[in-house]
Amino acid sequence: MKTAIITGASRGIGKAIALRLSQDGFSIVVNYTQQKDQAEKVVQQIMHNGGQAIALQADVSLYPPVERLFKTTLETFGSIDVLVNNAGVSSIKPLAESDDALFDRLFNVNVKGTVHTFRQAALHLRDQGRIINLSSTAVLTATPGLGLYISAKAAVEALTKNFAKELRGRHITVNTIAPGLVRSEMFFEGKTEEQINTMAKLSHLERLGEVEEIANVVAFLTSAEASWINGQVIRVNGGTA
Repeated sequence: MKTAIITGASRGIGKAIALRLSQDGFSIVVNYTQQKDQAEKVVQQIMHNGGQAIALQADVSLYPPVERLFKTTLETFGSIDVLVNNAGVSSIKPLAESDDALFDRLFNVNVKGTVHTFRQAALHLRDQGRIINLSSTAVLTATPGLGLYISAKAAVEALTKNFAKELRGRHITVNTIAPGLVRSEMFFEGKTEEQINTMAKLSHLERLGEVEEIANVVAFLTSAEASWINGQVIRVNGGTA
């Protein structure tokens, strides 16, 4: 049985990815930083459906916890075949009002966290494995207030192509999915119903995406059918940008 590590998988898109890949036969590592109870519920749901899963705490912005994440995964399941870099944080604040603390928070999780898992994947991911990163359609829309978040996700997209080349010869593909606005806990936080309805109309399909629609694309990229897709950014956004 193949094994997939999904960072930030206790809720939202990460949870949907964990459930979908479990359906496809993967043993799942549900990584979380603080939401232990939610992560354990994801594990229970997977096991109830006949799958295998464990929940492992690791703050990806710090390298030692990422080392432990990969070490424990190998000790538990024997191999690592897929890495999904889903863990991320966002904030809405104009650049002129931002500070170093906000910069560090966004770049430590979104960028440094991705680099940390890349370093471990280079050591431990099985040849012919798959790495899928999560970016954002906001990279193209240049939304005011999202400058630091957009910059961090743009760095993830640049790292994707670079790391795909660094893994040359191992038949490991590295790709990024950039979702549009998706119906998830993170999206709804701090928004009024009017704001939600307005934002839902931004895509040409005039609706929010569903977390399962993002998980479906992740599942495709882990499959044999996607073996010729490498170093790419796939924007799953209903035509928003």
